[in-house]
Amino acid sequence: MKAMDALIESLPAKDTPVRTVCAGAFWTVVTTRFSGMATTYRDLDLSLGDHPCEVKDAGTLLGRPARDLVEYARSDDTVSASIGMAAINSLIDLDESACIEKGAFELLAEKGRDRNIAVVGHFPFIPKLRRIARNLWVIEKRLRPGDLSESEAPRILPKCDVVSLTGTAFINHTLEQLLTLCQGSYVVLTGPTSPLSPVLFDFGIDAICGTRVTDANKVIRYASQGATFRQIHGHGVRLLTMQAGALAG
Repeated sequence: MKAMDALIESLPAKDTPVRTVCAGAFWTVVTTRFSGMATTYRDLDLSLGDHPCEVKDAGTLLGRPARDLVEYARSDDTVSASIGMAAINSLIDLDESACIEKGAFELLAEKGRDRNIAVVGHFPFIPKLRRIARNLWVIEKRLRPGDLSESEAPRILPKCDVVSLTGTAFINHTLEQLLTLCQGSYVVLTGPTSPLSPVLFDFGIDAICGTRVTDANKVIRYASQGATFRQIHGHGVRLLTMQAGALAG
């Protein structure tokens, strides 16, 4: 079973009605049982046949059962898939006692000091992480100076001790392929899109650094006004980390 299938199968209360959908410039927020976030991922090169991608039934999503939006996570339209991932995150009944308040940089620094690290996705903590790693490679679809293209992943990931994968790999459907390249690595799933679900530990992920929405009104207000996560942080979200070993203990 693929990680996405197992994740969706594990979700409770999928008949809960959708209360809000906000697809902001950078962040998407969906409220069902709780509120969940995901990156608003726009792949400008993607099209479906002869038609540009568009969110199916946009404008009529409120009141539908959450299971309808959860299935959007499988879509090839990345904006729809972003809504689907936010819907998934809105249904997870998180056991916060199984989490610690630790950000991705702190965990990667702890696990990767003087080791070979690869980070898929260009995160703001890259310069700090580079100073403590033996080697650091950044793999990114939209290249910045010093980044490697995604075609380099098969060469780089197998030789790394620690690998950080972005939760957006669920949205662009690259997660399974990336995990096959990380055998023997300590794998961290990073970013607000990342589902804080222990189900993912069965698929080679060792830690999940995700986000819990604590004040939906604030987060939706910021996301709807084009806020970046740096602007949202501190306004209705908590950064939480769940580790496989800690749960086993």
